[in-house]
Amino acid sequence: MTDFIKMVGEQIRSIRKFKGMTQEQLAERSGLSFSYISDVERGTRNISLESLGKIISALNIKPVQIFEDMDKLSLDISSDVVRNKIEELNAHLRDREAEDIEFVIKVTREFLNTLDRRYK
Repeated sequence: MTDFIKMVGEQIRSIRKFKGMTQEQLAERSGLSFSYISDVERGTRNISLESLGKIISALNIKPVQIFEDMDKLSLDISSDVVRNKIEELNAHLRDREAEDIEFVIKVTREFLNTLDRRYK
């Protein structure tokens, strides 16, 4: 069982770091103490399902992702980040007039074309 607890802790640490979070930030977002997060990541604390659920929510991942290979998880998280950014952009545009949205699309297209030319 100890190997399993360490594996879960290591995966939580990897995901947290991948997302650019500190242990303090994860503790704050999950409502758990910093020392608890530290113990879990080191595999010295037997995590409860309730606490695991809080950590999963704070990391904004699906429960199954705790047990996935980090390479696959990186792709999934990257996709989630992109999806969240698109949703954020959508929220900014939701109450705008069609001509405002058309202007944003035009500026975005020109900006991306400039970037493409710059990095080719």
